[in-house]
Amino acid sequence: MEHLLINPGFPLLSTLIFLPLAGAFLLLPFKNDDTCRYISLGVTALVALISLLLIAGFDTTTARFQFAETRPWIETLNINYTIGVDGISLLLVVMTTLIMPFCVLASWSYIKVRVKPFMICLLVMETAMVGVFVALDFVLFYILWEAMLIPMYLLIGIWGGPRRIYASVKFFLYTLGGSILLLVAIIWLAKTNNFSFFIPDMMWQDYGFRAQILVFIAFFLAFAIKVPMFPFHTWLPAAHVEAPTAGSVILASILLKMGTYGFLRFALPIVPDATVALMPYVLWLSIAGIIYGGFTALAQQDMKKLIAYSSVGHMGFVTLGIFVLNKQGIEGAILQMINHGITTGALFLCVGMIYERTHSRELSVSAGVGKYMPVFVTFLAFFSLSSLGFPGTNSFVGEFMILAGTFKYDGVMHGNFPYLALAAIPGAVLAAAYMLRLLQKVVWGGTNNPDQSYLADLNWREIVTLAPFLLFVFWIGLGAQPFIDYMDTSVTVLLDNFNAHRAQAIALAGELLP
Repeated sequence: MEHLLINPGFPLLSTLIFLPLAGAFLLLPFKNDDTCRYISLGVTALVALISLLLIAGFDTTTARFQFAETRPWIETLNINYTIGVDGISLLLVVMTTLIMPFCVLASWSYIKVRVKPFMICLLVMETAMVGVFVALDFVLFYILWEAMLIPMYLLIGIWGGPRRIYASVKFFLYTLGGSILLLVAIIWLAKTNNFSFFIPDMMWQDYGFRAQILVFIAFFLAFAIKVPMFPFHTWLPAAHVEAPTAGSVILASILLKMGTYGFLRFALPIVPDATVALMPYVLWLSIAGIIYGGFTALAQQDMKKLIAYSSVGHMGFVTLGIFVLNKQGIEGAILQMINHGITTGALFLCVGMIYERTHSRELSVSAGVGKYMPVFVTFLAFFSLSSLGFPGTNSFVGEFMILAGTFKYDGVMHGNFPYLALAAIPGAVLAAAYMLRLLQKVVWGGTNNPDQSYLADLNWREIVTLAPFLLFVFWIGLGAQPFIDYMDTSVTVLLDNFNAHRAQAIALAGELLP
C-alpha cells in the first residue's frame, strides 16, 4: 500500500460517492415534484462544495494516491474497497461534482413528468461516476463502470425523444459489449497477480508481450467505445439527440472522459510495451476521428447532432494527446478533457434552452433568434468560440498543448511521422467552420427568418446555470497554470516509468509484429 496516502480523518471520497446515493433514498417518500427538485439541487450542491476540499488539501508534490481509504470487502476473494485520487483523476472528480447541480437546474422545467425517478437517476449516476474516477480496486471499478449504464439507459429510454428506445438500447449494447472484454482482461490480470485486484500493484509489471497485446486490445475496445473513437462512435449521435438535456450534458461532459481516463489509468501503466507498439495505429484513428467528426458536424442541421459529432472530433484531439506519449501531449489531453466537459456541456445546455422555447433543434427554426434573445446568443457566442479553440478561451490552451506535443512525436519504432500534427490541423479549421456556421445561423439567420417574436430571453435560473461555465472558459483560457500544476507531478512520474519500458517495447515489437 505504499502507493496510498491513507486519509485517517474524515472520509472525504466516500462522502462524495455515497452522499448522492443517500440523497436518492431521501427522495423516496416525497411525492411533490418541487420538493424532489429542491432536495436534488441541495444534495448535488453540497457534494460540489465538499469536493472543493479535495482541491484545498491536495499535495501537488507527490504522485501517490491521496485522501485514500481502504477497507476489506470480500475477503475470501481478496477484493477490497480501496479509493484514492491523484493528479490525473482529481480534476475529473471535481468537474463531475460541479456539473451535477447544473444538470438539476437544466431539468427544472424541462422534465415535467416522473420528476422523482428522474432525479433519483441523476443522483445514482453521480455516485457511479465519482466512484469510477476514484476506484483503486478493479472489481470496485468494474461494478461502478457497469452501474453507470443503468441510470443513463433509463434517462434516455424514459425521458428521451421519439426514438429513445432505439438510442438507449444502442447505447447500452455498445458499451456493455466493450465492457465484457474489459472484464476478461481484469480476470487475467488478477490471476497473474496472485488474485490481487489492487490496481497499482498491476502497474509496471513484466507481463509477456503477446499477453500485453491482447490485454491492450481488450482495454482499447472498452475505452474506445466509451470515448467514442472513430469508428466506434455510431451510438453517440443517437444517444445525444434523444437524451434529455441533463443526459446530454452528463454524456458529453463526464461519460466520454471515462474512456480517455481508462487509457491513462490502465493502458499506459499496465501494458506499456503494447501501448508503445500499437500507439501509431491509435494516433491515426484519432486523426481520422478529428477529420470525420469535423466534416460530419459541418453537414448537420440538427444542433444536437452538430455538437455530438463535434465531440467525436474534440475527443480525437484528446486521444491524440494521450498517445503521443510526451508531457505536453498528455497534460494537454487531461486539460482538454476538462475543457470539453465545460464547453460542450454548456452548448448542450444552450440547445436545451432554445428547444424548450421552439420545441425544435433545427437550425432553420432557430434562425435569427439573436434579435429577441440577446443574452442567450451572448452565452452561445462565447461557448462557440471556446469550442473552435479561439485564443483566450479554455479550449485553445488544451489544443495548443496537444498540437505542441504532437509536433514533438518521434514515431518510436514505426519511423518518424512529421505530418502527424499537420494532419490534425484541418480539424481546428473544420471546428471554426461548423461552429461559426451555427453561430451565424442562430444569431442572424437569413432574409426569411421564421417569426420568433414570441420568444423570451433567458430567465435568472438559466443565466445562473450558464454563468459558471463561462467563468471557467475564461479562467482556464487566461490562467491555465494552476490547473496544470495539479496534474504535473502525476504525469511526470507516469512518463518516467513509461519511458523505462520504451526501449524494451520497441525491441519486442520489432521481433513479434510486422
